[in-house]
Amino acid sequence: MTQSEKQPKILILGGNFAGLACAQKIREHAGRGPKITVLDRKSYLLFVPNIPADVFSDRDPSLHQRMDLKPVLARDDIDFIHGEVTTVDVEGRKVTFLPAERPGAPVQSLDYDYLVLALGSRLAFDEIEGFAEHGHTVSDLYQGEKLRTYLKTQYRGGPIAIGSARFHQGDGAEGLEPYPGGSIPQAMAACEGPPVEVMLSMATWLKQHDKGEPNKITVFTPAHMIAEDAGEKVVGQLLEIASGMGFNYWNDTKDIRRVTADGIEFADGRFLPCELKIIFPDWKAHDFLRGLSISDSQGFIKTDLLMRNPDFPEIFACGDCAAVTMPKLGAIGHQEAEIVGLQIAKVLGVISADDADKPLKPEVLCIGDMGAGKAFWIHSNSWFGGDHQTLKMGRTPYFLKMRYRDMFFASDGKIPAWGMDAAELLAEGL
Repeated sequence: MTQSEKQPKILILGGNFAGLACAQKIREHAGRGPKITVLDRKSYLLFVPNIPADVFSDRDPSLHQRMDLKPVLARDDIDFIHGEVTTVDVEGRKVTFLPAERPGAPVQSLDYDYLVLALGSRLAFDEIEGFAEHGHTVSDLYQGEKLRTYLKTQYRGGPIAIGSARFHQGDGAEGLEPYPGGSIPQAMAACEGPPVEVMLSMATWLKQHDKGEPNKITVFTPAHMIAEDAGEKVVGQLLEIASGMGFNYWNDTKDIRRVTADGIEFADGRFLPCELKIIFPDWKAHDFLRGLSISDSQGFIKTDLLMRNPDFPEIFACGDCAAVTMPKLGAIGHQEAEIVGLQIAKVLGVISADDADKPLKPEVLCIGDMGAGKAFWIHSNSWFGGDHQTLKMGRTPYFLKMRYRDMFFASDGKIPAWGMDAAELLAEGL
């Protein structure tokens, strides 16, 4: 048996924030022993959080918000495969995939000793009737550039609607208690920091371009309260500020029934007239995960608070594809990646259980651009049973948001702990 055959084989599906962080944390905590392979349908990391800042500053986001994965991973002796997953065989410990480089490639397979699912979610824009013809969003480079071009060349100055379709959450996190007496609540929207961010940035853009005031904008949510994961205190502060600025607010829309040239029809029967519709969709599990014994009722991966599947202990999940990840927020995925790295290092005998067993205590950490060099900072865990809620606004959070992206790219995604601590201290100390 060769040395490479003796190495534990760790396969990570997904290479965006959660997948990249898991690969790096496993290498950091487990050392050079395991063979680590990352498989992703994209050859680059998509830096989604800063797409709106580019759009509203009239910059093409595709020129700034991506990072090539292969050289970044190679520096840590981590292999990368550019391909799209087709099946996951949990009993046979095998994954099949279609190489993405050239059309016509045959399906290939990989076996593993340990599997980390960090695939993100499928954004179900295709299930919103009329979105392709009449909707906009900021969820990827294409859609961001499409919106930037629309604002620059086609927007006539009419009413604007910004909000979420309904999220269909599975049952995979039921019974988990991250804080004493707490839970992973059921949510009507996957993540509503982005609608709040785009609402505020859009108002700044209108003012800068002499297109109107915030009263031209309606923000909507399928839930009873927008951004409920931030906590009632924080949301109350946000709504008071937004109301004072003139924004319109629709809650309990239940879902989007149809998008038309003239506006949005909601499942509760209301119709919102608008020219520009910026929409955040349902986040769904990938089709090949649905019905697996490791998946919940909606196809999200079941784990405990150590990010490990209870029935297949060689399988871990991290980021948006994990059932426990609510809201679907990058900061929670970052917390989970550290846990996965420690757990695999424990399994391989590199570190002790005392050092590794640090269960997830999810926190909402969100910095949203407001335009004009300002941003908001939200830090909260009350939704999960904790006791912390903070909202700050000003230039320091904006500086932190922009510098975080620069630091992320400069460090190959390895944001040092002191960087996160310093950011929190600066923002909380405003």
